[in-house]
Amino acid sequence: DLTVIHGDGTTTAAKKGGDNLGYSGHKHLKGDKVVAFCDRDCNIIAPFICAPGNRNESPLLRDALPRLTQMAYAIGMDLQGSIVSLDAVYDCRANRKAIFNRGMMPNIPENARGRKAPKRGRKQRFDPAIFEERFRTI
Repeated sequence: DLTVIHGDGTTTAAKKGGDNLGYSGHKHLKGDKVVAFCDRDCNIIAPFICAPGNRNESPLLRDALPRLTQMAYAIGMDLQGSIVSLDAVYDCRANRKAIFNRGMMPNIPENARGRKAPKRGRKQRFDPAIFEERFRTI
């Protein structure tokens, strides 16, 4: 069932250095960042995208989407009209456009980005029920 595709990124991080001895002023992060797509039944349907742990997740989505469409094509599934549910980290014009260009609909909550006043223009489509479903699948 590929009517709803849930995606999220995670970091497999390990602290570099001793056991919290001393304070160096910044985090020593060593690990990988992974972006994965799952269906409603917790099945992973796309290969992982790996990057260093200190990279932002948002640009990784544009690398992961072509692999998602390739995998769906390889197994004979059609993603036209599917809903892609992501968290607010992925809220930007380029990510929404990349999802729309593949015939899918984004379900991404709007990221306020420190705004005091609401953003002008038409509200983005967002279904909180589909977004809550992500927590049981990812």
